[in-house]
Amino acid sequence: MHHTSTGSTGNTAGPSRRSLFAGAAGLGAALAVPAASGTAHAATPNEAALRAVIARMTLEEKAGQLFVSRIYGHSATAPDQADIDANLAELGVRTADELIERYRVGGIIYFTWAHNTRDPHQIADLSNGIQRSSLTRPRGLPMLIATDQEHGAVCRIGKPATLLPGAMALAAGRSRTDVRTTGRISGTELRAMGVNQDYAPDADVNINPANPVIGVRSFGADPALVGALVAAEVKGYQAAGVAATAKHFPGHGDTAVDSHTGLPVITHSREQWDTLDAVPFRAAVAAGIDSVMTAHIQFPALDPSGDPATLSHPIVTGILRGELGYDGVIITDSLGMEGVRTKYGDDRVPVLALKAGVDQLLNPPSMEVAYNAVLAAVRNGELTEARIEESVLRILRMKARLGLFQGARVTRAGVDRTVGSKQHLAAAADRIADRTTTLLANEGRLLPLDRRRQPRVLVVGADPASPSGTTGPPTGVLAAALTGLGFTATALSTGTAPTADAVTKAVTSAQDADAVIVATYNVTASSSQRTLVQRLLATGRPVVALAIRNPYDIAQLTEVKAHLAAYCWTDVELRAAARVIAGRVKPRGKLPVPIARADDPAKELYPLGYGLSY
Repeated sequence: MHHTSTGSTGNTAGPSRRSLFAGAAGLGAALAVPAASGTAHAATPNEAALRAVIARMTLEEKAGQLFVSRIYGHSATAPDQADIDANLAELGVRTADELIERYRVGGIIYFTWAHNTRDPHQIADLSNGIQRSSLTRPRGLPMLIATDQEHGAVCRIGKPATLLPGAMALAAGRSRTDVRTTGRISGTELRAMGVNQDYAPDADVNINPANPVIGVRSFGADPALVGALVAAEVKGYQAAGVAATAKHFPGHGDTAVDSHTGLPVITHSREQWDTLDAVPFRAAVAAGIDSVMTAHIQFPALDPSGDPATLSHPIVTGILRGELGYDGVIITDSLGMEGVRTKYGDDRVPVLALKAGVDQLLNPPSMEVAYNAVLAAVRNGELTEARIEESVLRILRMKARLGLFQGARVTRAGVDRTVGSKQHLAAAADRIADRTTTLLANEGRLLPLDRRRQPRVLVVGADPASPSGTTGPPTGVLAAALTGLGFTATALSTGTAPTADAVTKAVTSAQDADAVIVATYNVTASSSQRTLVQRLLATGRPVVALAIRNPYDIAQLTEVKAHLAAYCWTDVELRAAARVIAGRVKPRGKLPVPIARADDPAKELYPLGYGLSY
């Protein structure tokens, strides 16, 4: 059981700490002028002051500003021994404090698996420790602290933080206001914990049902809808003082390969890119997006060299900077992913990314190799110091706009007031989720279930590992929610690949139920989830299928008379689906993607925008 950190990154607000953060605030007064009231960002950068800061920096400090690194541990100075060992093995340092001392990195990325995100107080303490570590160095600068808090399937900080519907669920709700509210709440809670940059929203247009890495992380298949919702979420994050990041440029929505494990190739023509993939990124730029993340994908129509987009000058500088007119921060996707490592060594990748026009280098496998490669490239003339300074200026501009020079410290009182507040949880998360559940089939008006006529409900199906910090498992959450709505619901996990024994057990249990709900998860033609559903239908009991990830499952389960899509298996979406099943809330979601027939993918089973109600 993880406990709350009370280590040296905690609330020891002695005089030295106060004077330190006051010093940063004094620097901030020179670096930024207050923005007009009502504007999203805290300040407008003072260019001359920022350039003066850069002029005082050493080459080593400038190179360090370009990097955003992972670090293991819950504390900046006193992590657990296992995390010290992991840091030594992977990064050659013991702690975040030592990482900053050695490399003067400009940012840190938080991960659940790196033990950075135990609970909100600990996260705030870690953030303060990281900021203090950077600001106490000579010419110390505030840090960008980032994470992937997309909501839905990808979430690094879990309960008690507010967990909101993911992108595709939000798109089913079709409300820009809800999406902007999602960005504002997420950003407000992140900022309260000291996280000031979020690698969200996903701006990919997901037109490939087989996409293994994007799927429900995308707002859908309609470029105009995706663009409108990306812009809305960006505005929400800006209102909260957090830098949003549109990803993955030039568009990762039509691939059947995961760039974590290989190098996907996008075969769209230049014209297709213009009308499909480019639309949300143009919308993000128009909304004033703070940063754009590149994709480790080949896109031959945009650059025939075979280089991944992250390392492509024609894509990064030619198209994103030149054609889209974007002059903000460009960050790579993780440099530890195979998609960017298949063609060049880890010493060449950061140099080629900078030559392509990137500003921030995210999570290199070896900081030592990557950092020294950048320094060597400047010293041997492959990169100029002026080129490095261009990127440092963009990064410092973003830090100034976020108000980090005025002070980056957060408080536990601020955490308690903000993170997982009742207003955020009930007034926002649940209400927003209620607008997302999509009813695709309801033959014979099987839904809603009636707690008087069908009091006993069996919930079976897939129980994938919960996204960070949700209660889980999904069958248990659904059963508990239905029980709270007046049913007597029982949960029975059968998994994403039910065995013959699990199927038999479910069929036996169904005999004692008045209705059966099956949670399905990315059903394929060969999945034993199909066998489970068919055997349950054969019992004669009413069967309701609920797709808890991609909404395409119904194409493989056309014989089911009642079918819903929840778009994710987080608690907030499962509870909303339960309210729809119980008739407490009418289904209002509309498909953000079309669903093709399984036997003839050229034909649509359900069009984009489809959705029934009661």
